[in-house]
Amino acid sequence: MPGYLTTHVLDTARGCPAAGLLIRLSRITDAGPLPLREMRTNSDGRTDGPILPEAEFAPGHYELLFHAGDYLRAAGAESGFLDLIPIRFTLSERVHYHVPLLLSPYGYTTYRGS
Repeated sequence: MPGYLTTHVLDTARGCPAAGLLIRLSRITDAGPLPLREMRTNSDGRTDGPILPEAEFAPGHYELLFHAGDYLRAAGAESGFLDLIPIRFTLSERVHYHVPLLLSPYGYTTYRGS
């Protein structure tokens, strides 16, 4: 069974996908975060492919770092409350993992999606 990671970012304040948002994926090691990939969301709020593709999948601890502040400022948000949103999680099985982010200028929600 293939293992891979996808994400999706929705701007819940504006009711639309969060297009153009920068996301960095790192593997968490004993020495700290090891950067693996950097991608931007497309017009649907998704990356154009898996942020961690099947060929590079390995069980372990990971972090998605969402550059929410840059996106929110570009979208016209007046608040500078949120900046970087780190989400740390563990991938343990070779399955599809989906980690969506629901974003607004003053808060966010995430969960393990499908």
